[in-house]
Amino acid sequence: MADKTLKATLVKSAIGAKPQIKATVESLGFRRMNQTRELPDNPAVRGMLRRVNFLVAVEGEPYERPKRSRYKIWRARSTKKHQRGN
Repeated sequence: MADKTLKATLVKSAIGAKPQIKATVESLGFRRMNQTRELPDNPAVRGMLRRVNFLVAVEGEPYERPKRSRYKIWRARSTKKHQRGN
């Protein structure tokens, strides 16, 4: 029996993502954008790919770019402009 593998490509950066998302991308072995990895086809890897499906494209499955980044760490907007009275 041949070992099945999945080809996955990191198509969107994890910069600014939540720490859990960054850790998942790193544990899948991705180091840079547009890097393609052959990963074993098992439930653990499929679960990790499902968690980061908005960053990673898997061969044979359509990749749809997210409309809005829900995975980012939202930071408070600067209030300096409003304090100046402009």
